[in-house]
Amino acid sequence: MTISAEQVEEANLRGVATKKAFEATISVQYDRQTGKIVITLANGVSIVFAPTLIKGLEGAAAEDFEDAEISPSGLGIHFPKIDADLYVPSLVASKQRPSD
Repeated sequence: MTISAEQVEEANLRGVATKKAFEATISVQYDRQTGKIVITLANGVSIVFAPTLIKGLEGAAAEDFEDAEISPSGLGIHFPKIDADLYVPSLVASKQRPSD
């Protein structure tokens, strides 16, 4: 499959628009006391949620959330110990699928 220069440009424009619409993640940590993941955005807003609510994270142990990595764009989070990813704009828009 060949990707055209026009498709690349369109994708880049969508990326720029998304970065303008959503604040970048500046930190992510697991709070062992509450059992929740805390994501802090560049504007100071924190998103706090139980990993049991997110498909792909629901069966993980507390130590699996250590060493989380923020993508260069600040819009994604990767948990390498369980090879799971979160897309923060989808999480904010409540489009991240809850576990079944």
